[in-house]
Amino acid sequence: MFFKKGDPEKTNDIKGASVIKDDVGSITESGESYQVSDIPPELTEKELKRLLLKIDLRIIPYVSLLYLLSYLDRVNIGNAKIAGLMDDIDITESDYNWALSIFFIGYILFQVPANLMLKWLGPRLWIGIIAICWGTISAALSACKTGSHLLAARFFLGGVIYYLSIWYTRKQVALRVALFYASNTLAGAVGGLLAFGIMRMDGLQGLSGWQWIFIIEAIPTLICGVFNYWLLPDFPDKAKFLTEKERAFIVHQNQQDAGVASDTHFSWRQVVSVIFDWKTITFSLLYICAATPPYSLSMFMPSIVNGMGYHNIMAQVMTVPTYVCAFIWCIANSYDAGRRMERGYHIAVSAALSAIGYILLIALKDQRSDHLYAGAVIATTGAFGFVAIIISWFSNNYGGHTRRNVGIATITSVGNLSGVISGQVYRADDAPHYYRENLSPEEIQARTEGKTELGEKHPLFRYVT
Repeated sequence: MFFKKGDPEKTNDIKGASVIKDDVGSITESGESYQVSDIPPELTEKELKRLLLKIDLRIIPYVSLLYLLSYLDRVNIGNAKIAGLMDDIDITESDYNWALSIFFIGYILFQVPANLMLKWLGPRLWIGIIAICWGTISAALSACKTGSHLLAARFFLGGVIYYLSIWYTRKQVALRVALFYASNTLAGAVGGLLAFGIMRMDGLQGLSGWQWIFIIEAIPTLICGVFNYWLLPDFPDKAKFLTEKERAFIVHQNQQDAGVASDTHFSWRQVVSVIFDWKTITFSLLYICAATPPYSLSMFMPSIVNGMGYHNIMAQVMTVPTYVCAFIWCIANSYDAGRRMERGYHIAVSAALSAIGYILLIALKDQRSDHLYAGAVIATTGAFGFVAIIISWFSNNYGGHTRRNVGIATITSVGNLSGVISGQVYRADDAPHYYRENLSPEEIQARTEGKTELGEKHPLFRYVT
């Protein structure tokens, strides 16, 4: 991007209104350039708010819908399990857990290449292609007859954060990422309600309720994929719903926000340097830890609630309030984090809230189901409340399009190892409380009998911490 030297300045027009003004020459974005008119882009604060609202209404609801649908297709296997999946196909509990985990292996392998394709092909075309493929494979899950079929389909199931980061400044993006990310909590709520209704279609056209769950919930994804090219704007400099003045202002605003790190060219040197950057490694580890609780809760919440004593259909409905509370907290916590331009403390508070919920689930495991349910609500609320802040945090700390794109892709890719872990958290042999007691004397004897070289692997060995 090429601009005349100098920072944006605020001036007052003849009516005294505050004006945000930039002197702009020619602008290059997404590898293309066009000449802005000689009239410099200047917006009053009211006009800027109107412009942001215009962009928000055009982008945020649709990308949130896409994420809601993708998350719904990702976790509806938990609803399908309660709806009879395990009874109808040849699958073990272990195969089921690996079907949950293996999706994320594909996610990890394809995330960075997919984000690079997003930059090269543009969001309208590439995200549409991905949505069509995703919806097709999601629907195909209904045809699985064995555990191996399910494993294969889930593997192939698997950039919106980068896309949002090129439309908004670092301060503006926190709330937008929260609105986008919070849609996955709504996916949990919507999924429970849909599963409640779809289970009543059991036997229709010779298909089981769990098959209808996969088919019906894939249809909106396919529709969005087909119409994505016309619904999703490309990059700011190509956005036809904005005026030339508005396009110039948004592009320059984001360049000013990036400061000296506002490059747009692509190079493999940047790709390699970002992948091995200490920030990338640190944020990846943080993301693994942060994403494991919400992923595991999303995939197993129907089974967890079922284990509290709620029968199959009621268990689907009882998952809804947990996600509604999580949605409200996610938005509120992220809004405050964006307003204060702070991330760490807000993450810590939400993580502590989640920890309290998990402690209650353990401490009250022998109490009434409503006490356990309250612990599940608190744990879920806290768990979903800080991941969005972490996402906006690492997207804020890379300058330049290529570095930010690769950084986001690498962190979310490596961080999705949390999904592999999550699929193994709630094992069937730990149900209904999913809490492991100490081994009984009989279990210790079974594990040690005839084994003389266990060393520190002996069940009674205690490590020093």
